[in-house]
Amino acid sequence: MKKSINTYVDPLFRHVELYVPRKCSASNRIIKAKDHASVQINIANVDEEGRAIAGSNTTYALSGYIRARGEADDSLNRLAQQDGLLKNVWSYSR
Repeated sequence: MKKSINTYVDPLFRHVELYVPRKCSASNRIIKAKDHASVQINIANVDEEGRAIAGSNTTYALSGYIRARGEADDSLNRLAQQDGLLKNVWSYSR
């Protein structure tokens, strides 16, 4: 049996994978470990008065591919509008 350096043994003596891949929120592609141009953005959820709710945020992951094509801002606006964080910002214009 070959040992992997990317696992550890939990308290129940099970081997657990350390790396959990992320998916790009805009394209649904898996973000690989070597994609150093990818970003993860956390946007705080707010109450009716505009104050941040502690421990509550919406997370978006954008791959380096989306960022390199210059579509990150448009994708972030689209995703935030779908989640109800923005209103009347994004419209499909192509």
